[in-house]
Amino acid sequence: MQLTARQRLLMTFTFFSMFFGAGNLIFPPFVGAQAGAATPAAATGFIVSAVGLPILGVLAVTFAGGFDRLAGRVSPRFAALMGLAIILTIGPCFAIPRTATTSFEMMVTPFVADAGSSAGRTLAQLAYSLTFFALAFVFAQHPERLSKVLGRFMGPILLALIAVLFVACLVHGVGTPAAPSGDYAVNQTARGFLDGYQTMDLLAALYFGIVISANVRAQGVADEAQVRRETAFAGLGTGVLLVVVYGVLSYVGVVSGAFARIDPRTDTGATVLTNLTSSLFGHVGTAFLGVVFVIACLNVCTGLICTCATYFHERFPIVAGRAVSYRTWQAVFTVFSFNVSNAGLSAIIKVSVPVLAALYPIAIVLVLLSLAHRAFGARFGRVYGWTVLLVAISSFATCVASLAVVFGGSVPWLETVLALLPLQRYQLGWVAPAAIGVAIGVVDSLLRGSRPRA
Repeated sequence: MQLTARQRLLMTFTFFSMFFGAGNLIFPPFVGAQAGAATPAAATGFIVSAVGLPILGVLAVTFAGGFDRLAGRVSPRFAALMGLAIILTIGPCFAIPRTATTSFEMMVTPFVADAGSSAGRTLAQLAYSLTFFALAFVFAQHPERLSKVLGRFMGPILLALIAVLFVACLVHGVGTPAAPSGDYAVNQTARGFLDGYQTMDLLAALYFGIVISANVRAQGVADEAQVRRETAFAGLGTGVLLVVVYGVLSYVGVVSGAFARIDPRTDTGATVLTNLTSSLFGHVGTAFLGVVFVIACLNVCTGLICTCATYFHERFPIVAGRAVSYRTWQAVFTVFSFNVSNAGLSAIIKVSVPVLAALYPIAIVLVLLSLAHRAFGARFGRVYGWTVLLVAISSFATCVASLAVVFGGSVPWLETVLALLPLQRYQLGWVAPAAIGVAIGVVDSLLRGSRPRA
């Protein structure tokens, strides 16, 4: 059995909703506002990395038979540790709490910032977070039925709201696009690629497939090979949607930047969108933008809770001799994330950037090696271990140096060593170690031999 065209569209909307959060909403307008007249080139670079890498990740994991099998080509222990690190990073430690805080800042703060004391604002955030996570908990009750919530309702509503914003920009017109500024003053395509790389969606893509696969099975598909194919179709459909939406939001950024210039050093994509909606719709525009952020963040939060709870339920069904259900893990992650979102999240967000930068290069090389597995990795099995080892050394060294800066210190000798790596200034210092790892892996495989890997 295979899914119908309508069911595949439903899976695509579900997948899109799990991906498209606040960061995805903010980055493209910021690109357009800075790139101005050079937005087509900048948006192309952004889309290549922001869409290409995550969708390649979905395909790589799907056809490898899951992330554990993919990462297991390095070693089973590495697969377990890497998987746990990814889940905690995209889940309760960083991403889930941030969905509530970001949507609060966009939906509630503009209306309470000048009213009441700081205690009143804290109480408002507490009430908002409680409501937000209560809804996410209800939506995430049955991960295999997520398509009934995100696919049928939340995803289409979000797309409709973005379409309204786009049409309003078309009616307004762009006038004369601003000249490229800030980081986009030169080399717009390369800058767009680097900013797309910063969306970090690849990490989520490595595990979102387990939820989509469950939804495919719930539609009556029993054959695992067909489940993988349907998951891949949903991933490709999501890629198409993301390309369209990123293009639309980049244009929105151009329109906003044409009549309200921004300071790239202090402003963000949220500033771009706020300037635009306030100019087009007045106070109603502020509320409209807040609704868009709430829906996007709630969708992602729901998907992440489902993903994390499913992962832990499969890996740790028994803890301290007692069975732990999916619902229990779901409650644990929801409550933990609620607490973090209301206490010290700003510091955690600062820490998250170096941690993500440590994991992302490893994920990239795993995906790229997987895509060339039949022609390359299966013949030179030691390539996986050597490449991941050298990339991990460089990326974790970069993480340590960045964390030192976050906490007000520095490691001069480490920064000096890292500066010797080609492309380090572009956050791509891991590329050279990856190439060296591939070369060493090939030679090692030829000298010592290696069994073909599955």
